[in-house]
Amino acid sequence: MVKRSISYVPGLYKIFDEILVNAADNKQRDPKMDTVKVTIDVEQNLISVYNNGDGIPVEVHQEEGVYVPEMIFGHLLTSSNYDDSIKKTTGGRNGYGAKLANIFSTEFTIETADGKRNRRYKQVFSNNMGNKSEPTITKCKSGENWTMVSFKPDLVKFGMECLEADVVALMKKRVVDLAGCLGNTVKVELDGKRVPPKTFEDYVKLYLQSSEEPLRIYEKVNERWEICVSMADGHFEQVSFVNNIATIKGGTHVDYISNQIANHLVAVVKKQNKHANLKAHNVKNYLWVFVNALIDNPAFDSQTKETLTIKQTSFGSTCELTPDFLKKVAKSDIVKKVLSWVQFKQHNDLKKTDGNKRGKLNIPKLEEANFAATNNSDNCTLILTEGDSAKALAMSGLSVVGQDYYGVFPLKGKLLNVREASPKQLQENAEIQNIKKILGLQHGKEYDNVKSLRYGHLMIMADQDHDGSHIKGLLINFLHSFWPSLLKVPEFVLEFITPIVKATHKKNHSVISFYTMPEYEAWKENLGHKATDFKIKYYKGLGTSSGKEGAEYFADLDKHKKDFIWADDEDGEAIELAFSKKKIEARKTWLRALQAGTYFDSKEKHIPYRDFINKELILFSMADLQRSIPSMVDGLKPGQRKILFCAFKKPIFQEVKVAQFSGYVSEHSAYHHGEASLVGTIIGMAQNFVGSNNINLFYPSGQFGTRQMGGKDHASGRYIYTKLSPITRHLFHKSDELLLNYLNDDGQSIEPSWYLPIIPMVLVNGSEGIGTGWSTFVPNYNPRDIIANLKRLLNGEEMVPMDPWYKWFKGTIQKSSSKDSGYISTGIVEEKEDENTLTITELPVRRWTQEYKEFLEAAALSGKDKEPFIEEYNAHNDDTTVNFEIIMTADQMNKAKQEGLLKKFKLTTNLNTSNMHLFDANGVIKKYDTPEQILEDFFHLRLDYYERRKTALLRELGKATSILENKVRFIKEVVEGTIVVSNRKKADLFAELAKKGFTPMPKEAVLEASIAGAVDHVEGREETEDEEASDVAVEEEKPQVVAAASKTIPGTEYDYLLSMAIASLTFEKMKQLWEERDTKKAEFDELTNTPSRSLWLRDLDTLNKQLDEQDKRDAKDEAERKKQQEKAKGKGPGGGRNARKPVRRAPAPKKPAAKAEPMDISDGSPAETGNAPAPAPAPAAAKGRAKAAAPKKAPAKKKGKATSKDDDEEEIPSLAARMAAKHNLESVREDVDIDDIVELEDRLARHNIESSPDQSEEVPKKKQPAKRAPAARKKATVISDEEDEDSDFEIVKPPSEEKKKGKKPAAAVAKPPAGASKKRAPAKKNQQTVGGQKLITEVLKPVTEASPEKKVRKMRPSPFNKKSGSVLGRMNKNDDDDDEDAEEMVAAETSEVVAAKARPQRENRKKMTYVLSDSESEEEEEDDATEVSDFDDDE
Repeated sequence: MVKRSISYVPGLYKIFDEILVNAADNKQRDPKMDTVKVTIDVEQNLISVYNNGDGIPVEVHQEEGVYVPEMIFGHLLTSSNYDDSIKKTTGGRNGYGAKLANIFSTEFTIETADGKRNRRYKQVFSNNMGNKSEPTITKCKSGENWTMVSFKPDLVKFGMECLEADVVALMKKRVVDLAGCLGNTVKVELDGKRVPPKTFEDYVKLYLQSSEEPLRIYEKVNERWEICVSMADGHFEQVSFVNNIATIKGGTHVDYISNQIANHLVAVVKKQNKHANLKAHNVKNYLWVFVNALIDNPAFDSQTKETLTIKQTSFGSTCELTPDFLKKVAKSDIVKKVLSWVQFKQHNDLKKTDGNKRGKLNIPKLEEANFAATNNSDNCTLILTEGDSAKALAMSGLSVVGQDYYGVFPLKGKLLNVREASPKQLQENAEIQNIKKILGLQHGKEYDNVKSLRYGHLMIMADQDHDGSHIKGLLINFLHSFWPSLLKVPEFVLEFITPIVKATHKKNHSVISFYTMPEYEAWKENLGHKATDFKIKYYKGLGTSSGKEGAEYFADLDKHKKDFIWADDEDGEAIELAFSKKKIEARKTWLRALQAGTYFDSKEKHIPYRDFINKELILFSMADLQRSIPSMVDGLKPGQRKILFCAFKKPIFQEVKVAQFSGYVSEHSAYHHGEASLVGTIIGMAQNFVGSNNINLFYPSGQFGTRQMGGKDHASGRYIYTKLSPITRHLFHKSDELLLNYLNDDGQSIEPSWYLPIIPMVLVNGSEGIGTGWSTFVPNYNPRDIIANLKRLLNGEEMVPMDPWYKWFKGTIQKSSSKDSGYISTGIVEEKEDENTLTITELPVRRWTQEYKEFLEAAALSGKDKEPFIEEYNAHNDDTTVNFEIIMTADQMNKAKQEGLLKKFKLTTNLNTSNMHLFDANGVIKKYDTPEQILEDFFHLRLDYYERRKTALLRELGKATSILENKVRFIKEVVEGTIVVSNRKKADLFAELAKKGFTPMPKEAVLEASIAGAVDHVEGREETEDEEASDVAVEEEKPQVVAAASKTIPGTEYDYLLSMAIASLTFEKMKQLWEERDTKKAEFDELTNTPSRSLWLRDLDTLNKQLDEQDKRDAKDEAERKKQQEKAKGKGPGGGRNARKPVRRAPAPKKPAAKAEPMDISDGSPAETGNAPAPAPAPAAAKGRAKAAAPKKAPAKKKGKATSKDDDEEEIPSLAARMAAKHNLESVREDVDIDDIVELEDRLARHNIESSPDQSEEVPKKKQPAKRAPAARKKATVISDEEDEDSDFEIVKPPSEEKKKGKKPAAAVAKPPAGASKKRAPAKKNQQTVGGQKLITEVLKPVTEASPEKKVRKMRPSPFNKKSGSVLGRMNKNDDDDDEDAEEMVAAETSEVVAAKARPQRENRKKMTYVLSDSESEEEEEDDATEVSDFDDDE
């Protein structure tokens, strides 16, 4: 078969095809048909098609009254295939095809033999079916069946003179098609010769003969589908047949097959190139698909039947390609072609961001060299700096070298690892685009020199820490990935190094610079004590250097500039090793081979790339790994260890705000990362919900996150508090700190390399992380199981295998049957019989409630291609428990049960124990297969350290005993006069003490004390536990400075004796020291006789008790929570949210009182305005001046009825009761009538004076409660409802404003004489003033609000001034004091100041005055009664 272009008449071709397809269709009606013969006689213009299937029935049609053959071929719209309820796989359908062949023929002959009726039929149509002969009917043999159609096309109608060669070739090709489609069951002959292809596979070979080794993947999927796949050359090709009809334009059947192949290949290609932006249609361009299908009742786009249009669901069969077939396709060269196209496209996309050698660039923050992109560009150097601060340092250096040949550009953090980045990431990365444009780099270009670049040198100027090394490595990796030839150009890549440490002599100010820490450490070790003559300053960041120092660096450029050199391909392999994901195993080996003390010698001028990778970058990789993988010993990562270190150092036994504690950690543990990360780590260590910590080392006070969102719903560190959990110090014993190896950072003693808990905390709380080369996941285990196994090991017994365990988890965790080292965590689901309802009361470990809720919401929604599998759900969850009620239909329930409820509702998760990588005690990463292996390693280390602890404690106890004995002896001899201390030289005294045999104990020297900016590790305790506040000795802090101390300080051998206070010479002190000596000696003897194993067992027993205590606290909290739930349920809808605090009850009056007029609440109360005198009812209690305390908002009382007496809250005493109790009113009962006060309180209660402005309705009259002891004395606080909480002023309305608003002024009343009686008569109804002062009834009348601009402010006295009285404190002053107060208040009113603009008031809202107690003044119970307010409100 040859592929060539032809010209043909589609109509002629189609009438031939219709007759041919009719012959093939007969195979579907008569499976016994085995022959098709086609004759094309060009000379006679005659075409005949014969088949030996069942003949056409030779009988008269009952309805039409003509013979059936005549009706089929001579009458339009007479098909037997109209009924779609009958599924047929024939090609004809509408009854047009054969008739059209008759119409477009000059002669059309139909011959058939009907073996069933023993009749042979022949009829001739002529003149385009215009004439027909009478049918000739003869007899035939029984069983003789065949049909032959012969016709002479009307060439004139087709514009032809004869059957042209192209048309004949096309007809012959269709005969070959038919042979391939019918297969080996039908023999197809053309002009008397059998057509070659016997199968569809043979037919496909005819298309692929031109290829040397053609790709041909064939499969007969079932009886209806045969397919074959080959490779196309960038354009999709297809050869397809539907019921023997050639669908030359394809259709839905071709899409059905090609989509399956293309989608599979997309997945395969993306596995090999995960950043491939590939769609199915891209893959189709490389597919050549052959399809032979039988479709039920096919439908086409036109009568030419070139495209199948029927939907896939109506095919009547399926063709799911087998995995073996798809696997063969995936292994073919098609994938290589697609990958090649992907890479080509990515390359072209990246070229869009190429740079070029042109003039100045407009890139923000770029400082261009003047000669960049010129003929001198090869001499120019681009300095890439780590951040803007480093750029500032470089700019300082340009003041020395100039900007003609030096350009500067700052990088924003770390460059992208381009080796693993997608083309889209590369295109959208502004940093990479800028570097390409600045340097003029062109993607894919090979560089032998730098003449075509804008700069001839690239200098990297990064910090001298690990992250700075990483930035240098990422830039080198960027160049090696895209332009490896540039790395081979001499002096193209440079490095600018700066000192990491500078030592300045304190006297002569000479400076010594060190460029590596090992170099500095060696120098310091050689100097010994003389190192204290130098001031040490660390320069880890380029921002530490000043502009002057920057100029000094560039002045000596040769010293600070290092050249990277390419030796051979080993350099490239080293770069790939560090950054390629394909080198994971090799990278693990690389990191394991790291030796302590590895560093690159800064004195070398040239740096081979391999040395940079193996001696500098490897240190970053190890540091990154250490940040991500915990230690087997304490289960902590460095950040967590720093937090615990600072918690012990402070120590935080009292609650401290998390945000403040994070700042403390940053300062005292040299934490070099972001505050947000530190806060998140603290919160993580305090979380205690299901799936987090089994033992949280910190106490969560506030919202630290819940199982709702896996802890992500925690509050900000500004709002939550924490402290050490009570159990933490039982896990991490203080005695072990004597033995720890404390690290040093910038001269600052920080956390140890690891802590040593009494049980392996990595098993208790688990861990997970991803680092360079390794990742880890360790599930949580039960601490009681761990303790039990440790006891077994201590007793020489075998351990019992442990399974993962999560505190509070109610589901099950079982060993996985499919994985040897895995577990399956399962939630809890219960089915309610006959209700089609499920109740889920537990989710699997680490599946969070909110996440699951979203899953259920999606399950209840119907989509385009999915149906919901639940009807709805109801959630009854809280922050600690799960309770979902799922409602389903009967059909949904049955389907879910068939699939499995646990699987359907995702109620299982896997806990893998095959990836437990941890650092061992030596800092070497190690893989553990089982938790018992971790326990085994921990056991031997911990037991050894119990021996060391015992030795260290014995040494410390012996030292303490010796000190006490020496002190007692020294005191005794000084008292007796055998040792004279006063007026003697220290050296002589030391010599005498040595001669007398006193033990010398010199102080230890800390060499780092002179380091600039260093924080001394030993600090005074800011907070202490109550029981330890007075017992913490200075010696107990010494374990933390063991690492920092190296040698002793001469001349301090007997300071411990000479520094004793003079009070130590007393007999009592000597006796006390002697008793302490005996105690220490007893402790020494007891510890000596205690085996190390017993010490550990004792600690484990104590820990068990602590766990029991914790369980009791948890059980109590749970019981309290359930009690609150039950209580809330009893209160109906809304539960506890509708509960109200009890309303204060008014006392029952002892005798009838004058009925008070209803009072409105005034905008300015006596306490607020300062000009209303105290009311006359309580002169005995009104002493002192009423000065406003610091403002504090009054809690608004909730509306509703008062709670019953059965409520837990205690009734609040009435105002009269508290006044009587506080001020001993019994002694002045002849002067003060309690009933008047009761009346006042009733009136206040009726107007709900303590409610918010929005709730100022009358409240029921309160009952008189039982009297109780006086409450703690508190100062009164007077605030306005509209004042800002932080305001230092209160707004006072001047009397003039009241007059303007129409308020009647109070009538002047003569001031009573000084000696007048303090007893007042009952209040008169119309009385306005008493003694020149307003009554409270007058004060509480409403006042029209004045304009804010006219308000004045009166300075409020400090609430911490104990002389500041309360409102009622002014009420018991004598008349002289009242006069003085009135004068001062009037002066305050008339002295106006510019007031701050008041906050806009809400409409119809009146200003409210509250009289509250200030919580800050609760400690002032020693104050006089005159300073205590009787309006104290219980909060």
